[in-house]
Amino acid sequence: MRAVKVVDYDPSWPQLFAEISAEISILLGNLVLSIDHIGSTSVPGLAAKPKIDLDVVTISDDILPMAIEAVRAADFVFHGDRGEKRWAFTRDHEAYGFKLYLCSRGNRAHQERILFRDYLRDHPDRAAAYADLKRRLAVEADGDWEFYTGGKTEFVGETLRLANLSPIGVDDRFHGRRAPRWFQ
Repeated sequence: MRAVKVVDYDPSWPQLFAEISAEISILLGNLVLSIDHIGSTSVPGLAAKPKIDLDVVTISDDILPMAIEAVRAADFVFHGDRGEKRWAFTRDHEAYGFKLYLCSRGNRAHQERILFRDYLRDHPDRAAAYADLKRRLAVEADGDWEFYTGGKTEFVGETLRLANLSPIGVDDRFHGRRAPRWFQ
């Protein structure tokens, strides 16, 4: 089993995201609605696995097959749909990697990840608690990735609940877009 590695925040992560975002923008062009830095590496100061997570949101469901094939052909390993209508890809480098999720507009999992990320960015105490949890779970997991991931479920759910109760306006949370049905 491969150990779960959680490291201190690396200030180079935003630049790595910018570089992969530029590459994906060129690769997919006008098929892309947005490219969002998600996951723990997107929260300044938060400890994380050294993988840059990004959601690439396409303009429609119709072009997803074309976008999937383009990303597959661009030196990414394809992992399929994780059951959320988000197609996963990875690319590894020596000290870090990328985990790219391709989805279409209105994808619930994408919207929840943005909500979670923004709440942690706005609440450093909650982000610190998350870092502590992840470090503890990484040690306790002893290479059991299901244990590590499952151990975060309650914290993530509670954070999403807190984010939904937050005084931040709905339009602010969804960057000017209408709140999804599950949120209302």
